[in-house]
Amino acid sequence: MRQIRAEIGAVSKADGSAMFEMGNTKVIAAVYGPREVQNRSQISNHALVRCEYSMANFSTGDRMRKSKGDRRSTEISLVIRQTMEASILTHLLPRSQLLNLQIDIYVQVLQADGGTRSACINAATLALADAGIPMRDLVTSCSAGYLNSTNLNYVEDSAGGPDVTLGILPKLDKVTLLQPLSIFFQVLLSVIGRESGGVEAVIPLLPSKAMDSKLPIDILENVMQLAIEGCKAIANYIREILLENTKQLEYRRGV
Repeated sequence: MRQIRAEIGAVSKADGSAMFEMGNTKVIAAVYGPREVQNRSQISNHALVRCEYSMANFSTGDRMRKSKGDRRSTEISLVIRQTMEASILTHLLPRSQLLNLQIDIYVQVLQADGGTRSACINAATLALADAGIPMRDLVTSCSAGYLNSTNLNYVEDSAGGPDVTLGILPKLDKVTLLQPLSIFFQVLLSVIGRESGGVEAVIPLLPSKAMDSKLPIDILENVMQLAIEGCKAIANYIREILLENTKQLEYRRGV
């Protein structure tokens, strides 16, 4: 697994923030809220979660300006929001009268070298914890591919081999993210095939950047196991960062 590094409190004016690095990929996340907002179009009995993902223009070798709100950014924003909602205890933050409570998550990629979605999810988790947002468990994410490597960098990720991005709640043993979605169907079909003996051991992935690749079931199991182990290792690291941060706060307060 690539080297990881994290820092809490990267944005002083945010309610919670974090910097997260996975190899050469560097991401910053800021959380604001929960705060009361007037949103008549979306009245809810629990807190609303918003997420905005963006990439700095200098984050890659391509210096072309990226329009805000492009399709890819919108898709990743949705993925991060849904992944975070699986962990945030939004029902503990109910609305008051005509006002909703809202949690805003802002994630920006400062330097991209593969695995940006995983880095964003890990940064967001750390920022939410820093903001004191109640969660079922820490959401952690890791990517693994058919190059015998976890957290693929840009060169490995562009090689065309099959890869998977996984997000889990490690203590609860629950999956919150699995991309590409074709991997899910491949896992499902492999289970059915083992029970019925009627499904091939090699199933082509659905259209993606690796649309021509085929992933043998035994290799798929190894890739998934690598991703799970990576997620759990990241969760342990995040807990260490949070514990160290708590000790520093107690020391400053003279506890």
